[in-house]
Amino acid sequence: MLTCRPGGPGSASSRGAVRGGEAGVSAPHPEVAGTGGAAAAPGPHAPAAAEPVPLWNIANILTMLRIALVPVFLLALFAGDGHDAAWRLTATAVFAVAAITDRIDGQLARKHGLVTDFGKLADPIADKALIGAALVGLSLLGDLSWWVTGIIAARELGVTALRFFVLRHAVIPASRGGKAKTLFQSLAIVLYLLPLPAVAAPFAVALMGLAVILTVGTGIDYVVQAVRLRAGVHRVEHQHGE
Repeated sequence: MLTCRPGGPGSASSRGAVRGGEAGVSAPHPEVAGTGGAAAAPGPHAPAAAEPVPLWNIANILTMLRIALVPVFLLALFAGDGHDAAWRLTATAVFAVAAITDRIDGQLARKHGLVTDFGKLADPIADKALIGAALVGLSLLGDLSWWVTGIIAARELGVTALRFFVLRHAVIPASRGGKAKTLFQSLAIVLYLLPLPAVAAPFAVALMGLAVILTVGTGIDYVVQAVRLRAGVHRVEHQHGE
């Protein structure tokens, strides 16, 4: 059943509506009709284009500061004979400041929308540079077994290589497990750096042992992520090639 609008099928308004609706073409809006059909200016509520995140934001600057503090830390660690109490406290303070920036830059990046691919890549590399320098320094001074440094260094270098290997496909950011690993490594290193009495040595050894376990476990997790990512890319490329 057809319902006719007021004015009847023979009226001029009805005929105009039919012509405007032929072939699914809508009649122009009254505001547009006078401009030859040009699009009207966007209203006040039109969504604005998202601005790109600047590379040199506060989060990335803190990450670069952490890298810059690595040589300062090493200078303090090896000052004197490497076991001077004052210099060891200085080295511990520099290490602590650098480690704290790891927490701060991540929070700032997430809170203020400053997450960048550069930050995702540079942040874990800065962590590895700081932790690696401390482990090697302590081993050179005879305070930490070389096998501990070797296991952690092998894992960190391997994960870094994996990140660059899959970089053209995606960026693997630091996981929560990786952050926990870094935290335990940092706490254990602080205990080794501080000029503490011998009675505190078992606590440092136990904490470093836990850090080694987390280091190996998260390393395996990163390998699994990289393999899955590569497998997914190859599957998509194969489907597009069919």
